[in-house]
Amino acid sequence: MFLGVDGGGTKTAFCLIDNAGSLRARAVAAGAYYFADNATGGVAHVAQVLEEGIRAVTEGAGITRADIGYAFLGLPGYGEVPGDIAALDAVPGQVLGHQRYACDNDMICGWAGSLGAVDGINVISGTGSMTYGERHGQGVRTGGWSELFSDEGSAYWIAARALNVFSRMSDGRLPEGPLADVLRRHLGLTTDLEVIDVVLNRWQGHRSEIASLSPLVVEAAGLGDPQAAAVLTQAGQELALLVDSARRRLGFSANEPVPVSYSGGVFRSAAVLDAFTTELRDSSAHYELRHPLFEPVVGAALYAAKLAGTPLDAAALAALRSTSEITTTENRHA
Repeated sequence: MFLGVDGGGTKTAFCLIDNAGSLRARAVAAGAYYFADNATGGVAHVAQVLEEGIRAVTEGAGITRADIGYAFLGLPGYGEVPGDIAALDAVPGQVLGHQRYACDNDMICGWAGSLGAVDGINVISGTGSMTYGERHGQGVRTGGWSELFSDEGSAYWIAARALNVFSRMSDGRLPEGPLADVLRRHLGLTTDLEVIDVVLNRWQGHRSEIASLSPLVVEAAGLGDPQAAAVLTQAGQELALLVDSARRRLGFSANEPVPVSYSGGVFRSAAVLDAFTTELRDSSAHYELRHPLFEPVVGAALYAAKLAGTPLDAAALAALRSTSEITTTENRHA
């Protein structure tokens, strides 16, 4: 039995699979981005999220924590503060009651799921964004430098630019389009300036709250707002730039095929995915865009099996593929 944990800024997903390729249980808990939760304990918040999710999946599968052969936990922010790594590494052992696990950044989950843990590059765009790729045993990360000055193409990045567009529309610096009314209605604004109170005071600038506005940009683009559409197009282009940087750093030659896949909720937008695809297709490099094989949380469980020295065989992978959902391509709109 293998446990996969895919931590994110908004939610943390858990799943248990067995070596026959059966998905035995799933669960979802709160986000595990510990940087954003220092007021409630930082690493202690991660422990609380893991406790809730692991309890749910083990009960759902009818097993104990001791029955988990190996676990892989992808945690957002892991590795970005060297002094916190030991504390983060210790938390799963406290929750599981054993040491059969490994931790790393959640980018590993997206790569392992989307590409089946083979050489290539995966780009993640959820609350934040980054890429992770491997070639001949070498791993490279690009992007993900935080929402304050990076995370290009992410839900946060899209929403922040949409709020800028809203302010310009309100001032008359841009012609007003559907985005303005979509945001007014969603936020319940009595005046446009009230958006400052909502975002900075009520939300305290929290990244997840801001990122949650990104579907409204997709809605506005669908209503014909050219500024909203431009934000989504640029998001796809920025994500393609991350992939190209990873390709060069990994040493892929210009003519060498580079498997590329994607994960994260932003890719539910057809506009973002189309812009991303177009940018890769028009590149001089030889990219092979692949639909995700598995969602990130399943990738985490597959990586756990690999780390345990008992990777799932072809039959088990086929069985798992027939029953697991690929959430990145569901309900795509605009």
